[in-house]
Amino acid sequence: MSEVNNDARILPVKPGAALVVVSLVAGILSIVTARECHLNLEAHGLYASFLPSLLYGSVIWGWWVPFTALLWHFATRWPIVLKPSVRMISGNLGLACALAATHLFFLQRTVYFASAHWPTWGRHYASHGVRDPEHFGLEIVLYGFIYGMCAFLHSRMQTQHALIQKLKVEQQLTQAHLKALQMQMEPHFLFNTLNALASLVAQGRNREASKTLEHLDTILRTTLRRRAPEKVPFAEELRVIESYLAIQQVRFAHRLQVKIEATPEAMEGLIPCFLLQPIVENAIQHGIAPMERGGLIETSVKRVGETLWMQVRDNGSGPDGSLTKGHGIGMQNTKERLAYFYPNMHKFQAVSPVGGGYEVTIQIPYERMVV
Repeated sequence: MSEVNNDARILPVKPGAALVVVSLVAGILSIVTARECHLNLEAHGLYASFLPSLLYGSVIWGWWVPFTALLWHFATRWPIVLKPSVRMISGNLGLACALAATHLFFLQRTVYFASAHWPTWGRHYASHGVRDPEHFGLEIVLYGFIYGMCAFLHSRMQTQHALIQKLKVEQQLTQAHLKALQMQMEPHFLFNTLNALASLVAQGRNREASKTLEHLDTILRTTLRRRAPEKVPFAEELRVIESYLAIQQVRFAHRLQVKIEATPEAMEGLIPCFLLQPIVENAIQHGIAPMERGGLIETSVKRVGETLWMQVRDNGSGPDGSLTKGHGIGMQNTKERLAYFYPNMHKFQAVSPVGGGYEVTIQIPYERMVV
């Protein structure tokens, strides 16, 4: 991801904005040139209208505006126009000479026209030659400068476009991967619940099985309304956790005790859906289930500054239990989803406290749903 972040610093390039800038620069230079011509006349004791000087300056610099637009248009249709190669350099050199000669011809005609309509201006500039090598060389330099700027901007724009496409593809792949994780996790939870139902039915505990089905219905309806990946208020996620724990309490009876604490602000905070459920599930399956006397699962959620702090703790078998053999599908999915939603902005810690059991703590940026 670091490579993408570095590329993201490329400044956006818009052809329309670039052409506006070129036009503004040409306009400013036209006025500056006209002003210099006018002051030069006054320095020689000649006082004429500002219009011929402005016309002269406009022809000098305004010529390059349509040239830039045409060059960019052709480069958009045929990018090879701005690709440096021996063939293209030779072709552009010939084109530059032809355009320079054409521009100087129109500039000379402009001088004749201005001299005829503004005789005072013409006394000084009628003999002003524009076909000398100095002017011709300047035209070549200006052509090369504009061509180089167009090539640079076009290259930046192509890099920008490639970066956007790359980010879109990466986002689509990440979304697809996250959806796969979500689909993988929900059947994992469903299979465990169905096994619990089968066990209740086999024991003839039909009332408990019926309650379990009601809670399972609540979970499934909530799941079907969601589109993974998605963030939901913790209050909504809590309903799923409570239904899941109700299912497990039917299965474990007095062997499972549950304690949930959540502050009002925490209830409004957004978290990725099914974030805590797999952690609670692991606490039951790997911490409480192996113990004959059962145990307690404590869930605490609160806001700490700009962070949503969540913790799931059990007093089960701890490091000597089956949990140390692996956190399972649900726990791994939780880590990967946190990395997706909060890259470099979250904390995930799973430890065995001194008093025994297992403790998972998650910290994510605090967010509220925007209504």
